[in-house]
Amino acid sequence: MRDLKRWNAQCPAYKQLQDLGITVFTPMIWKLIQIHGKRIRKQVPFMQDMLFVFDSRQVIDPIVERVPTLQYRFLRGTYCEPMTVRNEDMERFIKAVGLTENPRYYTPDELTPAMVGKKVRIIGGPLDNYEGRLQKMQGSRTKRLFVELPSLLAVSVEVNPEYIQFV
Repeated sequence: MRDLKRWNAQCPAYKQLQDLGITVFTPMIWKLIQIHGKRIRKQVPFMQDMLFVFDSRQVIDPIVERVPTLQYRFLRGTYCEPMTVRNEDMERFIKAVGLTENPRYYTPDELTPAMVGKKVRIIGGPLDNYEGRLQKMQGSRTKRLFVELPSLLAVSVEVNPEYIQFV
């Protein structure tokens, strides 16, 4: 879904939907924001207008009609078909983001072939049975794995090297 409110809105859509008891996920990052001359570290959405809502259309449609700044994201080339993500993909993505302190998010156009490394499988640890590609970072001691939502978003999360098995 899309939230068309400004970035500094007091009550963004993800908070409104959570207050209504709807399961919402929005990728969050830490930023330093200046409020009344003081710099405060605050968690803000990575992409202001991106929300992942888990509920049926019967529940969400009345809310979308009531809130003018909340919209569905539609697939390109179709007529009024909302964009959906498979439950398994979304659960893997949310779990991977939740297991790391500092996830790094990337849009599909930001990922270049030079950033993407070897295909691996994680054996053991919190990300057991995850498959993906390692992030190439020259001179880095930490290994990072890309977990993707196809054609929407990718996140790189830290992985312990002892759990990595090359495929």
